[in-house]
Amino acid sequence: MSSTHLIGKTVLVVEDDPKIRKLISLYLENEGYEVTEAADGKDAKVKIEKFDPCILILDLMLPNISGEEICRWVREDLKSVMPIIILSAKVSEKERIRGFKLGADDYVIKPFSPGELMVRIEAVLRRTASRCGKLSFTGFTIKPVKGEAQINGEKLELTHFEFKLLHALMQHPNQILSREQILQLIYEKNEKVVSDRTIDVHIKHLREKIKEKTPKDYIQTVRGMGYKFVGV
Repeated sequence: MSSTHLIGKTVLVVEDDPKIRKLISLYLENEGYEVTEAADGKDAKVKIEKFDPCILILDLMLPNISGEEICRWVREDLKSVMPIIILSAKVSEKERIRGFKLGADDYVIKPFSPGELMVRIEAVLRRTASRCGKLSFTGFTIKPVKGEAQINGEKLELTHFEFKLLHALMQHPNQILSREQILQLIYEKNEKVVSDRTIDVHIKHLREKIKEKTPKDYIQTVRGMGYKFVGV
């Protein structure tokens, strides 16, 4: 199974059983996700506000604050549309319906297959792709809705075009994009388009700004073909 197209998505796993939590995290990391963990409801609230994950894997039976309360808090207090997958040993139809009414996007019954959970995560992220534009790689985060980019916690000062260019590349990690493909990703129909060779100039400036923050070469040139963003 491959989820290359979903690399860069951040996942918060909230589960009080350390074995289950670590198992889920291991599978997610092997699929290229960036994972944060919480062992109880109180820590979950802190990490939701701090990391703004793209999807929440939420156990219902948690210490301090229940998963149901966390789900309600996310939907009602934060007014967040963050995708949520509930994990629960409660198997009745009544409990599943209750979970969906709380705002869950999927409900997975324990015990579960880690492989099936990965497929369900992919499916939920596809259905809810418009909810989370944030992309995170090791040390590199971009938030298109806010127009922010950071490397190791430091803000990257970019022009509007440089930001759009970086976003286009990061949406297709480890894939070679030609100049023409990049322009198609950046511009809407009927919008005035710059020359494809202008891309080279902007790439040069973008690289220079990135290298001021880190020695890692995130944007690579593939001679005769184009450019690619190397996220891992």
